[in-house]
Amino acid sequence: MRASTKLLLAVWMAVVGIAGGANTASAQSGQPIRLGFTAELTGPLAINGKQMLVALEIWRDNLNAHGGLLGRPVELVYYDDQSNTALVPGIYTKLIEIDHVDLLFAQATNVSVPAMPTVIEHKMILMDTFAIAVNDHFHYDRFFQIMPYGPDGRDSISRGYFEAAMTINPKPHSVALVGADSEFSRAVLEGARANAKRLGLQIVYDQTYPPSTVDYMPVIRAIKAVQPDLVYFASYPADTVGLLNATREAQLSPKQLGGGMVGLQSGTLKQKLGESLNGIVSFELFVHEKTMSFPGIDVFLTEYQKRAQAAGTDPLGYYIPPFTYAAADILAQAVTLAGSLDQDKIAVVMHKTSFNTIVGTVKFGPDGEWERPRMLTIQYQHVKGNDLDQFTRPGTQVILYPPELKTGTLIYPFAAANQP
Repeated sequence: MRASTKLLLAVWMAVVGIAGGANTASAQSGQPIRLGFTAELTGPLAINGKQMLVALEIWRDNLNAHGGLLGRPVELVYYDDQSNTALVPGIYTKLIEIDHVDLLFAQATNVSVPAMPTVIEHKMILMDTFAIAVNDHFHYDRFFQIMPYGPDGRDSISRGYFEAAMTINPKPHSVALVGADSEFSRAVLEGARANAKRLGLQIVYDQTYPPSTVDYMPVIRAIKAVQPDLVYFASYPADTVGLLNATREAQLSPKQLGGGMVGLQSGTLKQKLGESLNGIVSFELFVHEKTMSFPGIDVFLTEYQKRAQAAGTDPLGYYIPPFTYAAADILAQAVTLAGSLDQDKIAVVMHKTSFNTIVGTVKFGPDGEWERPRMLTIQYQHVKGNDLDQFTRPGTQVILYPPELKTGTLIYPFAAANQP
């Protein structure tokens, strides 16, 4: 093993190798500590659920190889929700009342919202991932969220898009907003409206489409007819591809195009879309830019990528896996610090502690969101062909926002930016 590899491994183990009791797997004893969750393993959101599962398996294996948690082995208990939110309440009831899991995990807005009443009824902690503004409805003091939205998730996911647009000269005057009629997209569009209003932009188009939509040309033609300076999409993976295909076909060319587009964070879609990504402005959580170097992140990604092929999931794993791992890591750190599985004691620790993770330092605010937001707004630039490896290097996913992480400037208008 090379010295550099040994050093990276040592750093990673220092960050993620939590002291959950004894130092070796052989010292584990007693019943397993069970982490329960629903996973989107089939259906349209399986692209996300499979990544989450691989990351949690790495977390479990790492903990169990180094003594478990509180000296006990860790076990995952999960069920496929088939990307169907109607199944979620029943699954969480089963996890709590029949499987008697010790800790709960969740992923995505559309899963988390229907799970919350059951979680609250049983007074369990919910460690959540990739859910926007869920606790705005409940104000539940045992809810925690790893997505770096900060106190106002509706605002933060679109803020960078609009701040970047304000660097355009002459300044834009109008914006078109469109997204799926679903919990996530509605929340994102609400924030986009607020940001547009804050900056004095005229909203010339503001519509949602059914999640079952397959033909996006009517939407894009309607947007083209009003000739907005900016186009903001709030979409899921299938919608994202459909909207971008229709955009190209209709030759829609505003000053800036992109938005809250779920799916573009996936290595599979990055590779598929290739050069057509150029110019798009969207959100990310992690990209390989010089300002995003955190201890342990590269070693984790190497392990994830090694497992991803066998699991048939995203080959890069920059979006969901690191933050899923960090969320589970935080939960384990909190259990260790509490010295107990008592939900109240764990919640107290999680509210008062700053946690060191592979995605940086995380401190939760009163509603369980990050105390300060850290959503990235990036622009795809100089993508050439469909080579996946180019997305592992700086320069193709340039950070425009926030200012402290910025690595490049906006290329505009979209027609000029949408070039190799």
